[in-house]
Amino acid sequence: MARARGKVPTILDIAAEAGVSKSAVSRALSGQGEVSAETREKVERAARKLGYVANAMARGLVSSQTKTVGVLLRDMTRPFYALLQTAMQRAAEDRGYQVVTATSAADLGVADALRALRNLVSLQVDGLVVSSARLPSEEIVPFIDRVPIVVAGRRETSRGITSVFCDDADGGTVLAEHLLQLGHERIAVVLADEAYSLSQYARGFAMVERIRAVGKTPVVWQVATDREATQAINDQLDGAGVTAIMCPTDGSAVDALEVLRQRGQSAPEDYTVTGYDGFGPLNTPYLGLTTFRQPVEEIGRTSINLLLDKIEGKTDQDRLVELRGSLIEGRTAGRLPRLP
Repeated sequence: MARARGKVPTILDIAAEAGVSKSAVSRALSGQGEVSAETREKVERAARKLGYVANAMARGLVSSQTKTVGVLLRDMTRPFYALLQTAMQRAAEDRGYQVVTATSAADLGVADALRALRNLVSLQVDGLVVSSARLPSEEIVPFIDRVPIVVAGRRETSRGITSVFCDDADGGTVLAEHLLQLGHERIAVVLADEAYSLSQYARGFAMVERIRAVGKTPVVWQVATDREATQAINDQLDGAGVTAIMCPTDGSAVDALEVLRQRGQSAPEDYTVTGYDGFGPLNTPYLGLTTFRQPVEEIGRTSINLLLDKIEGKTDQDRLVELRGSLIEGRTAGRLPRLP
């Protein structure tokens, strides 16, 4: 049997407890209008005693703002989304807003992401940041006339949507160029499916194109997700004739290193291995991954600030904000080794 809720305290209860008028309570709690310091202290003490919490939705009906923003995140088990959420939370709090986050303990599919998006809108948030590489643009567009929206983590060109992202094509190209400069000519690229992640696919596709552009040989190992890299490498490494393995994420690069360890091999002695992300617990000198660092914290801060500028009427322009990452030259990439 569901537990019955207790009576929710109102400003009338606070007025009675504090011995002041309802209008005085309203002025003290909202911070609007004149109220003496003594009255404010009485009201705040009564509110704490009664456990009063202001109804943000009701307040929003009066002020047209709830001072909350909704954030839709794809998968909090991945460091990218955890760091992104932390950066957005800090940026929002710095400007007096709270963040309501919808996410999943696993990979948030399209149907679940769309349901979460609708729920956030129903909470009357002042704006939305969407960071879900699987949610198609056409599913986001219907909401742009109801609430300001910023897409974080991928390029978005739909009308009415600002996007902030790392240039994945640039990152993939930079990593591939690094291996070419090290003398590698036949390079395996673990390519994640575009339907799973537009970002992972974009960086992998750029790797392939750069290798091919200079007359060298990309060997593409297609996977449904980056988490299937282990199987692909195990199945295809023997006889592939490659000297390097380029992975779509740092996590899959660690999986590649584990495959090599189980085979009695290592990087860079037997194969060069690269990742992509460059932050979180895998970005440690102990592992020494050669990778490409995404400016994830800058993506988070910029996304929130652009959204709040829209909410506060400081701009009505849509923007494409393309941030550049940087190459991390770790220990897992080396000059062309002798073919096994």
